[in-house]
Amino acid sequence: MSVQPARRTMTIGDALALLRPDFPDVTVSKIRFLEAEGLIEPQRTPSGYRKFTPADVDRLRFILSAQRDHYLPLRVIKEYLQARDRGEEVDPPWAAPARPARAPRRLVAADGAAAAPGEDVPDVRLTRRQLLDGAAADEELLAELEDAGLVRRTGRHYGAEALAVTRAAAALGRHGVQVRHLRAVKAAADRELGLIEQAVAPLLRRRGPGGPEEAERTARAIADLLARVHAALVCAGLRETLDR
Repeated sequence: MSVQPARRTMTIGDALALLRPDFPDVTVSKIRFLEAEGLIEPQRTPSGYRKFTPADVDRLRFILSAQRDHYLPLRVIKEYLQARDRGEEVDPPWAAPARPARAPRRLVAADGAAAAPGEDVPDVRLTRRQLLDGAAADEELLAELEDAGLVRRTGRHYGAEALAVTRAAAALGRHGVQVRHLRAVKAAADRELGLIEQAVAPLLRRRGPGGPEEAERTARAIADLLARVHAALVCAGLRETLDR
């Protein structure tokens, strides 16, 4: 009689090592949080240690991708996974037709970077927990960003801009860049907004149809151009610094 090989299992550290190349911000605490929320159920040894299978790692990879790339709340991801666990044939949540309530507006790209010119991504509404979870940030950092005016919320929810700023601030913190250093960045952004407002003011005062739409198109075009100038100047300065 042939003996079936035992299914390979791994520790939480092993699972983390497999995920880190694609999700550098994932932590042990993040995995434990997903378990506490009921999205994963790793095996437990008699002494209580978690043991993960390759299928568990694939499930984690799906969850992390759904959060990062599609801004899906954990509740939506959990409902989808539970349906699959029951054997139901369901499409991924992001494949569902969008509700026609509101036209998408250009915010940030799926990876949290600034959207490319002309690129549209859906608006999102994130709870505080979803924002912290998606940005791999803690309460202290978010409080500092809010105090500095770098992150704002509408009611109880945060938008994609807040996610992009918080995610970038968390990554910058690992390089020694603190929130207080970002005040200069906000000041520069405020000055650029002043330039845009000055440029589109005549369009907003124009009477007749199409004025607001033309003002929005012009404002976005100017914002794109200013972002390109900013990036080019930083790259040029960085090149001079490194060539010294």
